[in-house]
Amino acid sequence: MKLNKAQRAQVKLRLGLSGASGFGKSYSALLLAFGITNDWSKIAVIDTENSSANLYAHLGSFNVLSLCEPYSPERYTEAIRTCENSNMEVIIIDSITHEWSGEGGCLNIHEKLGGRFQDWAKVSPRHQGFIDAILKSPCHIITTVRRKVDYTMDTDINGRAKVTKLGFKEITREGFEYELSVNFELINDKHLAKASKDRTGLFMDKPEFVINKATGKKLIAWCNEGVSIEEAKLEINEATTLDGLKHIYSKYASIQEQIHPLIMLRKAELDGISKQVINEDKIINNQNTEANGTNSK
Repeated sequence: MKLNKAQRAQVKLRLGLSGASGFGKSYSALLLAFGITNDWSKIAVIDTENSSANLYAHLGSFNVLSLCEPYSPERYTEAIRTCENSNMEVIIIDSITHEWSGEGGCLNIHEKLGGRFQDWAKVSPRHQGFIDAILKSPCHIITTVRRKVDYTMDTDINGRAKVTKLGFKEITREGFEYELSVNFELINDKHLAKASKDRTGLFMDKPEFVINKATGKKLIAWCNEGVSIEEAKLEINEATTLDGLKHIYSKYASIQEQIHPLIMLRKAELDGISKQVINEDKIINNQNTEANGTNSK
């Protein structure tokens, strides 16, 4: 264990957009994504909403991966990997609701296993695999979530049952919001949004607003503050000694998990170079010894 000074590192955005049908989740996500990249060709939409993303093709030449049932966690993860391998900068998952409550999603898988509490031991790791794919992705990721009206059954002072409206509830596994940098709730069909979670400090406790390209620009500026992993990669590639690699590893304390594989790879390269030099020196020394022996004769 070792204490390190707090150090801000550049991050990839993990943003949630939730709202009822018709509140503008897909449209808002696309505008936000374009604000981040300023390049439509670097945006991919994983579309589970009956190809609804294609309705916004007039905005720009973004990419669409249509995902149909079964909506298993593994198929979502595969879709994310496909976008990553195509060098996308922003992935919009529209929506993640199907991974939880759609045909072949987690609730459906649990029901087919028997619907018992102990059956979650088989389902939860699969769901967590999907969450990990989002969190560990090298891309900025925007997720959309459907919301539904949440009710509770209460009893009034006369002992009669009554239905109480609690508001809107996200249709995904409870706790997903904790994984996000920012979570926006679209509150009406005018596309007005408010932040229910905001680690950036840019939107919390501010008046409702309409998400647009400028929103994405604010967020990418926040993401790019701090230590750059690209700078760290460059220094690692230019390191010529093991002591130099140790110094770089200590220098970038906040991103050590990300750079550790690169450090080890460069260490192996330097070890290989050292062995090659030693072998070449041995060959030269042997040749010199043989030459000296011949001359003495």
